[in-house]
Amino acid sequence: MTHPETPVRADAGGTFKLGGDHEVARLGFGAMRITGPGVWGDPIDPAEAHRVLKRLPDLGVTLIDTADSYGPFVSEDLLRETLHPYEGMLIATKGGLTRHGPDVWKPVGRPEYLRQCVLMSLRRLGVDQIDLWQLHRIDPAVPRDEQFGVMKAMQDEGLIRHLGLSQVTVEEIEAAREVFDVATVQNLYHLARRDSEDVLDYCEVEGIGFIPWYPLAAGTLAQPGTVLDAVAERHGATYAQVALAWLLAKSPVMLPIPGTGKVAHLEENVAAVQVALTEQEVKQLDAAGRDAWEAEQAAAS
Repeated sequence: MTHPETPVRADAGGTFKLGGDHEVARLGFGAMRITGPGVWGDPIDPAEAHRVLKRLPDLGVTLIDTADSYGPFVSEDLLRETLHPYEGMLIATKGGLTRHGPDVWKPVGRPEYLRQCVLMSLRRLGVDQIDLWQLHRIDPAVPRDEQFGVMKAMQDEGLIRHLGLSQVTVEEIEAAREVFDVATVQNLYHLARRDSEDVLDYCEVEGIGFIPWYPLAAGTLAQPGTVLDAVAERHGATYAQVALAWLLAKSPVMLPIPGTGKVAHLEENVAAVQVALTEQEVKQLDAAGRDAWEAEQAAAS
């Protein structure tokens, strides 16, 4: 679906004013996969990781999501090496998770630690202010008001422009909004994972950007004979492209951030903005994904 001389651009999929004042292409890039296996250490192919990042401006990708725990630190370092000073881009990062090995993530929400996260991300990214800083997880061992309070304090100091949350409930978003304006919410959500539907609905009503992580997944729908298979064949698209196109069509506040360590895969993901689903296809995919999720939940119980 791509052509090397005329690449499809992410901004063709629409834009969103993050925090009400910072316009970005709705289809962004998640910078987790440019690290090593288990999101640990350097990428297996550093040169290809750099090529992926260098390709982003050409493809009109203006929202990049990373975290200090990706590597740890590797993702932020690579972004600075390759894209600094990030002209025309919004770099979002996260803090509050510590790393003890591949695929091991432990929350630490003590205010002094969260402040350290921000100060070190500023240094690694080479900026005076972080465009969007998101609390990677609310630490259940620390009163959440203490975590929200230090976030607001750092925003007031000018260290952070916009604040966001990750993997939260509607009640937690409302509690945070008592302390600061929530610009984004980043929850696990895709075609066949729908337990954050109420959070998405809340974000749409309130104009909060909803960043679905793990957006390319489709569960049991990613196989021959399904609605996803039929729609993909009809559009000459991959399952992943249809899954992304469905996310973009699902809500105007949806900001998918598919990640990859390969240029070809990046271009394929961005080309999803060309998949023009009909209203009927969106509804069919929505229903099929919801059914798949409910079936999975029933089987698990």
